[in-house]
Amino acid sequence: MPHLGVVDYGMGNLRSVLNAFEELGQEAALVSAPEEVAGYDKIIIPGVGAFSEAMVNLRDSGLDKALQGHVEAGKPLLGICLGMQLICRKSHEDGEHEGLGWIDAEVRHFPPAEGLKVPHMGWNGLDYEAPHPLLEEVASGADVYFVHSYYVDCAEATDALGTTEHGIRFTSVVGRENVYGMQFHPEKSQHVGMQLLRNFATMQ
Repeated sequence: MPHLGVVDYGMGNLRSVLNAFEELGQEAALVSAPEEVAGYDKIIIPGVGAFSEAMVNLRDSGLDKALQGHVEAGKPLLGICLGMQLICRKSHEDGEHEGLGWIDAEVRHFPPAEGLKVPHMGWNGLDYEAPHPLLEEVASGADVYFVHSYYVDCAEATDALGTTEHGIRFTSVVGRENVYGMQFHPEKSQHVGMQLLRNFATMQ
């Protein structure tokens, strides 16, 4: 069985993530049933769309509890784009909605500012100060590809592994123990994104 499981909960961009891992020579497979989660060493939650709908899908399918078991077992998990927002405690997208809660953070809309385009779409720099295995061989300031209107606001600064400037400085890579997230799309971020996915796939 492939050691990487990509969660299919009806929220998009699964094929591009699978293709990226395939290009790296890393076997990955879709996971759509709760009982399948335990068979994988590492799990990826991708996603594009609305936070509330995504949480309903995860709860209705029972995947939320299976993913909780994966995290509690100390196995690595990576959220991408909407997936990074879902691993947080709460979102303010269209009301207030509880997330999976592994990162103490809230998901907020970019504040209005003159000349600031929302959604934040296109290439922007990923900045970091402290080294981390997830960021190995990626230079601070390297460009990655974003498409989002909401950002992650961490309660603990130590959970923010990388940040990006768009009107405000926001968390673009998050990490706590075995749980990680990337707000941008590594699968669309060319060689930098591929290096980040390689790091996740191979990190101990």
